[in-house]
Amino acid sequence: MDGVFVPNLSMGLPVVEAVKRHAKKPMDVHLMIVQPERYVEAFQKAGASTISVHVEACPHLHRNIQQLKQIGVKAGVALNPHTPLDALRYVIHEIDLVCVMSVNPGFGGQKFIETTYQKIKELKAMITSSGSSALIEIDGGVNQQNAKPLLEAGADVLVAGNFVFSSPQPKEVIHQLKRL
Repeated sequence: MDGVFVPNLSMGLPVVEAVKRHAKKPMDVHLMIVQPERYVEAFQKAGASTISVHVEACPHLHRNIQQLKQIGVKAGVALNPHTPLDALRYVIHEIDLVCVMSVNPGFGGQKFIETTYQKIKELKAMITSSGSSALIEIDGGVNQQNAKPLLEAGADVLVAGNFVFSSPQPKEVIHQLKRL
């Protein structure tokens, strides 16, 4: 987060590099920044294996996707809650991940936006009809109550940051989510 695209600042390259030294799993980096094309190569070098850019921040989205593929990472595209799925129509077959924001990006702990379920169903239909193999990731407001319905609607990946890290027993919360 750069304080421009979203009103908050967050993990930068040094944090990604530090986490990568200890991570045993692939690193999925979600860039909530303007001009992500200026930074994706640095994030790849820092250890990212998947990089998501926001459609709203990319006037040349196809070029951004090509850049991600050229540097050897999986290409993700993130959508703000108000952004229509039609923004993906001509690139859905080229991306590996669609990150659907289920809160307005920028701050943790926000309330889940209920229209996300319908958006997931429509996105799943778009992916299927296009022959794409893109995964659907949900980011924001994910918790124990909505995790299973999100998966049932068609989500493949759930980001539950605040729910996990605000818990007194984060390992148990992760275990419970994995059992769904």
